[in-house]
Amino acid sequence: MTTSASSRTLPERAAALVDLLRRNAARTEEDRRVTEENIEALADAGLFLLTVPRRFGGRQASIRTLLEVSAELGRGCGSTAWFTALVNVCGWVVGLFPERAQREVYGEGPGARVCSVLTPGGTSRAAGGGQVVTGRWPFASGCLDAQWALLGTPVTGADGEQLDRGVALVPVAELTIEDTWHSVGMRGTGSHTLVAEEVFVPGHRILSLTGALRGEYPTEFTDEALYRSAFVPVLSSVLVGPQLGMARGGLELVTASLGKGRPLSHTFFAQAREASSTQIQLAEAAQLVDTAALHLMRAADDIDTWAASGTPMPLLDRARVRMDTATVARRSREALDILLSLHGAGSFAEANPLQRLWRDQETASRHAMTNPAVASELYGRALLGVEEQITALI
Repeated sequence: MTTSASSRTLPERAAALVDLLRRNAARTEEDRRVTEENIEALADAGLFLLTVPRRFGGRQASIRTLLEVSAELGRGCGSTAWFTALVNVCGWVVGLFPERAQREVYGEGPGARVCSVLTPGGTSRAAGGGQVVTGRWPFASGCLDAQWALLGTPVTGADGEQLDRGVALVPVAELTIEDTWHSVGMRGTGSHTLVAEEVFVPGHRILSLTGALRGEYPTEFTDEALYRSAFVPVLSSVLVGPQLGMARGGLELVTASLGKGRPLSHTFFAQAREASSTQIQLAEAAQLVDTAALHLMRAADDIDTWAASGTPMPLLDRARVRMDTATVARRSREALDILLSLHGAGSFAEANPLQRLWRDQETASRHAMTNPAVASELYGRALLGVEEQITALI
């Protein structure tokens, strides 16, 4: 890392890579994985270390910093921003494990990357103080460039009864990767399927998902505020940082194109920028982007503040974070929709980066954790004090 780069804040380092990511966005999509040039640049800037404990040479940054970084990267390439955000949130999850497990991941250096599919899947059986897991876990973003994987799995007893739901930390070398990610959007995330066949996972590498949802983590380093952050709010918020970035990237591209003096087709306007309709649409899109940013940063600050306090984040606040993240996804998508209408049919030319941003945004914003209808219902129940909820993921 150069001296000038090392003096920048982490979001500034991310912003400095936007042009590179834009140049490589088509290649990332075509290869269906983040290009090696992007990965090397991100690693050199220290942007895979945001949530790695300082004890291992990581940055141990705030959740707000993580979201600011991913939003900057999203301006250049949605897939690369998504990949980076998920590597970092997986690093955060590793920081919740006992020190023994953390050392197995980072003992040789902080650069180990982790992917995840936290949805419980597959089967398990108790054996030798751990679990033997078998199953298939689709949509493991970034698995082609990860050394470890976090897999949702049942935890069973000696008689085969399910005792808990867990997250198993497994070396990718012990898994098989099936090439299954063929999508119209976010193609560069390499979100393939991980397959385990009778893989033994020792007990210290299994995190209780039930406990994590209550904010109970087995890390011995309880003084590290980052690893006291509320589980689901962190996992949901990281999904929308890249989406805000894509909306910002679209706003920048359309604003720049209007500055080149192109006409407004089928009107008397020699320059589209002079038309009131153009000005109004651009302002509406910019306001939606700003709205998304305000909700995202409120969620980030809520997570960081409660973590710093050492007090578990109340359900109402956690529900509001789910609502905020859904709002970011929806408003970012709405902003891009206006921007593409403003730019016209040319937005969908294969050579135009707007169509890639649009496809990536349309895909990413449909993640189940950012479903606006679900978020609205669970937040409404929390506001009304209704005890029965629709999901444990709050």
